[in-house]
Amino acid sequence: MIKTPIPKLVITLAIPAIITMLITSLYNMADTLFVGRIGDGKIGASAVSVVFSYMAIMQAIGFFFGHGSGNYISKKLGANDTEKAGKMASTAFFLAFSIGVLLLVFGMIFLEPFAYLLQANSENIEDVKSYLFYILMGSPFIITSFVLNNQLRFQGSAYYGMIGIGIGGLLNIALDPLFIFAFNMGVAGAGLATSLSQFISFIILLIMGTRGGNIRIRLSNFAPCREFFIEIVKGGTPSLFRQGLSSVSVICLNGVANAIAGSALVAGMGVAQKIMHFIFSVLLGIGQGFQPICGYNYGAKRYDRVKKAYWFCVKYCTLIVIVASIIGFIFAENIAFLLNSNAEVCNFAGMSLRFQFCSFVLMPFIVMTNMALQNLSRVIGASVLALMRQGAAYIPLLYILQFLGVTGVCLVQPIADVVALIVAIPFMINMMKHLNSMGKVNIEQN
Repeated sequence: MIKTPIPKLVITLAIPAIITMLITSLYNMADTLFVGRIGDGKIGASAVSVVFSYMAIMQAIGFFFGHGSGNYISKKLGANDTEKAGKMASTAFFLAFSIGVLLLVFGMIFLEPFAYLLQANSENIEDVKSYLFYILMGSPFIITSFVLNNQLRFQGSAYYGMIGIGIGGLLNIALDPLFIFAFNMGVAGAGLATSLSQFISFIILLIMGTRGGNIRIRLSNFAPCREFFIEIVKGGTPSLFRQGLSSVSVICLNGVANAIAGSALVAGMGVAQKIMHFIFSVLLGIGQGFQPICGYNYGAKRYDRVKKAYWFCVKYCTLIVIVASIIGFIFAENIAFLLNSNAEVCNFAGMSLRFQFCSFVLMPFIVMTNMALQNLSRVIGASVLALMRQGAAYIPLLYILQFLGVTGVCLVQPIADVVALIVAIPFMINMMKHLNSMGKVNIEQN
């Protein structure tokens, strides 16, 4: 972590993280792909889009505990304090599992009201309930899979996380057509396939945590205390805001889209989201390869390596994103057709994708700045930046621009991205000043 050249280290840690993120996004893409072949392709696909917001809620909780504990773990490992790192890992795991159980219980009790809260409509309510039922059943395991994967990644064992997530993702792709078509379960089959494959991922991730020098999850290490709560909040709040507001944004988007053009637009925006999330996964994977380097080297007082890793990721991610945006802009409808056979849905998805690709080049700078702030425990900056893109900018813009119809809805994300960039620049400058000053202090002390 402190001797390997930065480019080699980032690539080594980023490759399994990228694969993990891509496979994670395949969970929902697989459901959208096969459900989009049921009937006219609109109702089932719109149901998956509606429940996607709950998937984002679970991811937000998993990332909150995973990033919060993982950030602390990487710093403690950098300082050779394995005892506290072990206690933090188990504490975060069992807290997250408990929240998953609560969501399962309350979701089952209030299944139909919850479905309407997620913006189900009279057309897709039954499909939403069928799909949501099985997703709720897997809630504790889905949430803790995110926790385990992130803890492994922050220990520099992203490869082990890749194995657990990868096997689950491939299983989901195999089970979807089996349950949906062979067993004639329809949309419910997609939900069962997702939950079952996520449960298998959970088991494998637990096993991976016992390999090598990784920290094992033990009930005897469950030690909730003020210090751990504070550190989880400090390290995990930006992720909670980022993913949590993403869920709120999806709920709001589904409501507005449904009012403008019904299930076809809901499905189309859902297809566009899945595609953008898949491409965004490459960027997030590189960022997740950067995070343990950032936390470990900051804990080891190697501030120069933190800066080198940050700029390396920004530069090369920008090049990747430019290429992806050009290809995506040209073939937008064709890409959408891979997930849905309905022409109207694909037209809406293609329009949304083209608008989003216009601002996608801004994402490397915004994402890497956000991740760096988060790992340096600069909670306010990381949280504010996370709030901008998915909440403070996106949601108001959605309700303002809805009067422009479909075009207005498609414009929301690009404009929100520009706002996030403007907010990110001063935080980045302040962060670099902090690292420079800490570096000077370290040199003087030595």
